[in-house]
Amino acid sequence: MFKRIHFWAIPLSVGLLAGCQSGGSKETTSTSAPSETSPSEVTLDSYRTYVTALAADDMEGRKPFTNGEKKTLAYLEQEAKALGLEPGNGDSFLQEVPLVEITSTAAPTMTVKGKQTMTLKGLEDYVVWARRPEENVTIKDTELVFAGFGIVAPEYKWNDYAGLDVKDKIAVVVVSEPGFNSEDTTFFKGRDMTYYGRWTYKLEEAARQGAKGCLIVHDPETAGYGFKIVQNNWNTSKFYLVPKGKDVHHNAMEGWITTPVAEKLFAAAGKNYKAELARAAKPGFKGSPLGLTMSTSLQAKAKYDKSYNFIAKISGEKRPEEAIVYSAHWDHLGIGKKNDQNDSIYNGAADNASGTAGLLAVAKAFKAQQQKPDRTVVFLSVTAEEQGLLGSAYYVENPTFAKEKTVANLNMDVLNPFGATKDIVLIGMGQSDLEEMLAEEAQKAGRYIAREPKPESGLYYRSDHFNFAKTGIPALFTGMGTDHIQLGKAEGKKLRENYSAKIYHTPNDQVNEAFKMDGAVADLQLLYQLGRRLAFSNEWPQWKAGSEFKAVRDQSMPKP
Repeated sequence: MFKRIHFWAIPLSVGLLAGCQSGGSKETTSTSAPSETSPSEVTLDSYRTYVTALAADDMEGRKPFTNGEKKTLAYLEQEAKALGLEPGNGDSFLQEVPLVEITSTAAPTMTVKGKQTMTLKGLEDYVVWARRPEENVTIKDTELVFAGFGIVAPEYKWNDYAGLDVKDKIAVVVVSEPGFNSEDTTFFKGRDMTYYGRWTYKLEEAARQGAKGCLIVHDPETAGYGFKIVQNNWNTSKFYLVPKGKDVHHNAMEGWITTPVAEKLFAAAGKNYKAELARAAKPGFKGSPLGLTMSTSLQAKAKYDKSYNFIAKISGEKRPEEAIVYSAHWDHLGIGKKNDQNDSIYNGAADNASGTAGLLAVAKAFKAQQQKPDRTVVFLSVTAEEQGLLGSAYYVENPTFAKEKTVANLNMDVLNPFGATKDIVLIGMGQSDLEEMLAEEAQKAGRYIAREPKPESGLYYRSDHFNFAKTGIPALFTGMGTDHIQLGKAEGKKLRENYSAKIYHTPNDQVNEAFKMDGAVADLQLLYQLGRRLAFSNEWPQWKAGSEFKAVRDQSMPKP
C-alpha cells in the first residue's frame, strides 16, 4: 500500500453515521437485491487459495517489469476464466500502462554551504532520486529556499510560493499542512489531512513552480511512517507514467531529509526550525531563501516499458453501461534487501495479495448467484500502486466505463491478517453516502463502523480509490479493525502496531502461521454485500456537502 501505518480505531455507532448523512439526490427505486435472489457468501476456502498463490515465493514479489508481473497476470487471467468472468477491456483482460522506470544512483554525500560547510550522509540523513528520464543530475552550489508547506490552495486563500522565486533552486518544504499545525479546527480541515498535505502533491507543486529540486522534511507522525520506510527508496528504481508532451514539469531531483537534518540546516541559516514551522502554519506566511547552497549528484538510467492493469467483469443485465468498480493493486516490491532470516522476497501478502485475492473471492460470490446483476460489476487489479498509484491513475484517464456511468469504487488494500474483529475502520469519514450504506451492512452482520483515529495521516489519499475520487466517482476505503473478537481491543492494537513496525514493506509480509484469514473474509463479505446492493438497484451514492470531490461529480453527472 502507498501508504498507511496507523490502524487502531474509535468506535462509531451506526446511528451517528446515519445522522451525518448529507442530503444529496439519490435514486432509490430499489435499495437492495431482489429477495428472490439469495445472497452468496465470500468463502474462506476461496480467499485462502487466492491469497496463498499470489503471495507465494514463486511470484517473486510481483514487481512491475519482472517475471513476477508476468506470473501474476497469468494467474489472474487463469482464475478469471475459471470463474467465467468476462474480459473487461474489449476482448482482453489486460490494459497496457506505459511506464518509465528510472533507476537512480545518488552520491553518498551532500554538501551544504553557508557561513560554515556541513556534509550530509546519504541514506542516513537524506534519500533522493532522479525524476527526469535519461538524465544525470548535477546540483552545484544550488540555493535552498524554504517554501513552508509547499502549498498553493486558492480555496483556502493560501499560497506558500507567493512572491517566492524557486526557479532552478531547491525548495525545502514540510510534510503535512497548516491545519495540522494550527489550533483552529476550521483552518483547512483542522488535523484532518487534505491532499495538500501529501508528499506527492508537494513534489508536483514544486515542479510547477520551476524548482530544480524539492526536499521534504520528514516527520514520522505526519508522514504516517518512520524514516526507514523512506530509506527503501535509496538507490532503487521508481516508476512513473510516461509523460504526455514536452510541457510536463518534473523536478530534476526529489527526496526527503530527516527532521534533525532540517534543524541543522535552519540553525546554519540562523533560524530555529520549530519557530519557522510554527510561522509557516499561520496566515500571511512568506517563504524565504535560507542563505545556503547545496551540492550533490545523481546518475539516472531510464527504461521504457509497459505494465498492465487487469480488468474482468460481470456484465449487467438491465443497465450494463453502469458499473460498480472493485479495485485492488496486484503489485508489490519484488526482490530486494534481505532481512535477518536471509529472505529477500517481498511477498506482500497483506500488501496487497490480500486485496487482489479479495477481488477474486468477491467475483466468485457474485458468480455463485443465480441471477445476473442489473449493473456491470468490474474487478480491477491495478499495477504500480507502490510507485505512486500509477495504474489506477492511468485507468481513470482511460476508463473502460465512463466516469459519469461509474456508480462507485470499492477499494481493497491491506485486508485484515490478524483475525476477525467486531469493527471495520472507515477511512476518510465524511466523504460520501457509501459510508452509511456500509454501516447498514455492518449492522446486519452484528458489527460496527470504527472511525479512523489518525485522519492527519491522510490515508484517504494513499491508495487507488483516490484517483477515482479525484475524477468525481464516490470511492470507499476501509481499514483493519482492532476490536478483536478473541483477543480484545488492546491485543488487537498491538497486532497492528507490530505489523507497522516489523512486517510492513519487509520480506516478513507473507502467508505463515501468524497470517489469519477469517478477518479479511468477514470484511470482504461486507464489501460484497455493499457492491451487491448497488449492482441490483438504481441507487447513485453522492458525495457529501463538505467533500472536496463533490463539485467534480456534480459537473460530470447529467442534469435531470
